[in-house]
Amino acid sequence: MRFMVIVKANEDSENGVMPTTEELAAMGNYNEELVKAGVMLAGDGLYPSSKGARVAFDAKGTTTVTDGPFAETKELIAGFWIWELPSLQDAVEWLKKAPFRSGEVEIRQVHGAEAFEDVTTPEIQAQEDRLREQIAAQTT
Repeated sequence: MRFMVIVKANEDSENGVMPTTEELAAMGNYNEELVKAGVMLAGDGLYPSSKGARVAFDAKGTTTVTDGPFAETKELIAGFWIWELPSLQDAVEWLKKAPFRSGEVEIRQVHGAEAFEDVTTPEIQAQEDRLREQIAAQTT
């Protein structure tokens, strides 16, 4: 199973406060453990929402763009990982080892192809397979 591990934003992350050298080193060591164990597929920190935008869609196909920053810090993301693990409980156990001193982190399972079995056609599946192959080729 794949999981997205979502590091919630806080006042510091939204103000662009970077981690200390010690915090960065601790996170690097933790990420190294994740990679060596074959858990971590991807992960990055995000710039504050002041460097972002939101795009809203309505039923008529109209889009509305709102530039950051966004007010509700508790609804924002400061970073993420993508992990591959057998269960949610395994993801929780790995997350408990993270070098965070405060904050909140959310774990969400990522849909696999099985979630769309009832609506996927062979053509849609072939397209998905082709896109995944292209992405893999671009990242290696």
